[in-house]
Amino acid sequence: MTLQELNALPAADALTLFRDCCAADAWAQPMVESRPYASAEALHGTARALWPNLHETDWLVAFEAHPKIGDIKSLKAKYASTEALASGEQSGARVAPEAVLQRLKNGNDAYFAKFGFIFIVCATGKSAEQMLELLEQRLPNTREEEIRIAAAEQAKITHIRLDKLL
Repeated sequence: MTLQELNALPAADALTLFRDCCAADAWAQPMVESRPYASAEALHGTARALWPNLHETDWLVAFEAHPKIGDIKSLKAKYASTEALASGEQSGARVAPEAVLQRLKNGNDAYFAKFGFIFIVCATGKSAEQMLELLEQRLPNTREEEIRIAAAEQAKITHIRLDKLL
């Protein structure tokens, strides 16, 4: 989709697209209302300007739109191969070790039990081992710290999704 096409969409259609980037209506609705965007930079600038206006309840809505990593089968599918495989540098897939996947599942369950929302991290380009390390580093945090960190991660994810949208 081009920026011009995004700008020309009916409001309801644009809202759906922005919700796909971040499900919080307190962010998505102003993104629709701020159209037209003169450039991708202006689009991202508006997104950045809206983040400080969101409250915990808005962030929780955004977090709920992400799938929870909760079973070994989905983890195996997610971490079936490395980036090197995709670039043709390896001849075979490197599967994440079962122990890492089990620890990631258990860590996600513990995170949800402690904080009441799923572990949010911008996972682009990260291996299962890297995700596990980040999860374990964040588990000792307070809920307030985690809301702040997860919100920053949500913002990164949203900017990536905005780029994919255009």
